[in-house]
Amino acid sequence: MERRTELKSALRIEDVPTVRAIVAQKLREAIMSGNLKPGQRLVERELCEMMGVSRPSIREALRLLEADGLVNTVPHRGPMVSTISLDEARQLYAARAVLEGFAGRECARLHDPAVVRRIGDALTRLKTALAKPDMIAVLEAKTDFYAALIGGCQNSFIERMLKPLHDRITLLRITSMSQPKRINKSLREVTAIWRAIQSGDKDLAERCCVDHVKAAAVAALDMIQRSMAEEKA
Repeated sequence: MERRTELKSALRIEDVPTVRAIVAQKLREAIMSGNLKPGQRLVERELCEMMGVSRPSIREALRLLEADGLVNTVPHRGPMVSTISLDEARQLYAARAVLEGFAGRECARLHDPAVVRRIGDALTRLKTALAKPDMIAVLEAKTDFYAALIGGCQNSFIERMLKPLHDRITLLRITSMSQPKRINKSLREVTAIWRAIQSGDKDLAERCCVDHVKAAAVAALDMIQRSMAEEKA
């Protein structure tokens, strides 16, 4: 009986991704990379041809992305990559500053070596990606950095609230991070966050997180305003 249990455990397949989950991840990556741009229509037939999957799989994946705020279904036009208005962006970054400041403070207070190491590893990969430069790797490293920061505060409610904010902000990040001045400044900011957490300085960690979000907000809002001005011209 014991041998049968061991064999069953050895052969069991865990966490097999569904076609829907794979399609959703591929579309998410395309949105993150800027290959699918804000406001772009997502035509089911075209996506089926490009991805080689059925319409039900595409529809299910789009519903998942809509729940995350990355896709928006517009009456008479169908699903589109979501856009972010100026007012919505202001609200997003204001909420993010409060929540992320708390996350940074808690990370420094708890001072878990595993969390400090995870944040540091993500920072190292971010520096490597920026040196190439590889924007997809940059976005992935930044995502991992924030995941380590948010997870490290050990507050599931903060994590649940910040995840949808970061999903929405992803729509802006690819453009803002393509600006050389913002890239270098952002790197200095996240490095300061890590150092504050590494040293266990709660006040400094919170302040660095808030300052980072505020600087990101300035870049994002400026980008949205310039885009609006170009559309009117």
